[in-house]
Amino acid sequence: MALIKSISGIRGTIGGKPANSLSPLDVVKFTAAYAEWLKQQTQDKKNRYSVVVGRDGRISGLYIQQLVISTLVASGIDVINLDLSTTPTVEMAVGFNNADGGIIITASHNGTEWNALKLLNGQGEFLSAADGENLLALAENEAFGFVTVDKIGTVTNDALAMEKHIETIVQLPMVDVEAIKKKKFKVVVDCINSTGAIAVPALLKALGVKDIILLNEEVNGKFAHNPEPLPQHLNGICNEVKKQHADIGIAVDPDVDRLCFICEDGSLFGEEYTLVAVADYVLQQTKGNTVSNLSSTRALKDVTLKHGGEYFPSAVGEVNVVTKMKEVNAVIGGEGNGGVILPQLHYGRDALAGIALFLTYLAKNNKSVLQLRKTYPDYFISKNKIELSNGVNTNSIFEQLQRKYKNHPVNTEDGLKIEFDKDWVHLRTSNTEPIIRIYAESNFETTADNIARRLMADIKEYM
Repeated sequence: MALIKSISGIRGTIGGKPANSLSPLDVVKFTAAYAEWLKQQTQDKKNRYSVVVGRDGRISGLYIQQLVISTLVASGIDVINLDLSTTPTVEMAVGFNNADGGIIITASHNGTEWNALKLLNGQGEFLSAADGENLLALAENEAFGFVTVDKIGTVTNDALAMEKHIETIVQLPMVDVEAIKKKKFKVVVDCINSTGAIAVPALLKALGVKDIILLNEEVNGKFAHNPEPLPQHLNGICNEVKKQHADIGIAVDPDVDRLCFICEDGSLFGEEYTLVAVADYVLQQTKGNTVSNLSSTRALKDVTLKHGGEYFPSAVGEVNVVTKMKEVNAVIGGEGNGGVILPQLHYGRDALAGIALFLTYLAKNNKSVLQLRKTYPDYFISKNKIELSNGVNTNSIFEQLQRKYKNHPVNTEDGLKIEFDKDWVHLRTSNTEPIIRIYAESNFETTADNIARRLMADIKEYM
């Protein structure tokens, strides 16, 4: 059992004792704390508050949604219920409805035993570190209360938010529906038994794509494979793209904020290169700066410099990427896990926006997916993780590693990043799981793997 409280939200496993899992009591406690935090943001400014609520297709989603909605109503909050939705749709719906905040019930790439509350502010963005800490303190101290019967909130169902989200994407100046329609793309989509099965086909049809083959399309939360869109989990769609002689494969995670593509020969475009390719297209339309996190490929920097922009790294975590993007007025940004953030649309990772931009670029560039991939440098990232047992002092481990590699340039902004000439390794504790992530990049796959293995051995020694 696990319960992880961070700026990324409240995430835990289903079943078990309160405070050691995402139990019903914990759902109520953290939702009530969120309601109290939200009221404090606009204290004395208004009498009514509204929050958008949506969920992915997880097995536990419906009962958690009911708990969240009931708690918000009991706190005097009006609820706009999207029911089955996507993370970027909820983010957009906060703006559509001029709401005060939003809650997305999703554990993103985690397995079926997990669920989470992703918490949004009035801009439809994740809470800042300071706001997150304030909310956690309210929950810890149970510094919240519930309203009398004459002040309880209302519930309104909104079945059109996803349609409006897609319509907004289609109308972006950088999205060319006619160009996409003319190409008559044949597309295979891995919907991973969640709301991507609703959102992605609807988007593709709005873009004029008619030949769509859906895999794992039943929205039942019984994920057909590990839901994180990593190479080792995508053999099914890779084989299907090749078998169907499709032009492209599209894989998303359960809440549709991460995205990766499959080339026409069944090979992977590479989740790290989702942002690289989309940024390449965006920078051709709008000159400017880019941002990605410290664990992302340096290929984005290469593309940005080619177009005359400046690249900036940020700490890992969507809120950190967004903060840096605003600081440097970036025109595109995101994370190497397949997360694309287009400020022109909203400040959130949005797989639907990424699909529309990528297909437009593909159509206008007159290249196949594989041909487009070959236009970018080959960097290899070895992505690994080590599970942590209770009581492990990760700060001590990182300090010992920093001493061991003191002759190499290091960055301690977010965990520990060590530079080895043109190669690098980034070590950090996850905000969403009890693990240390170890990412290493090199021009050569074996070198990246060897660097990662060396650091994993060091970590295990210091543990």
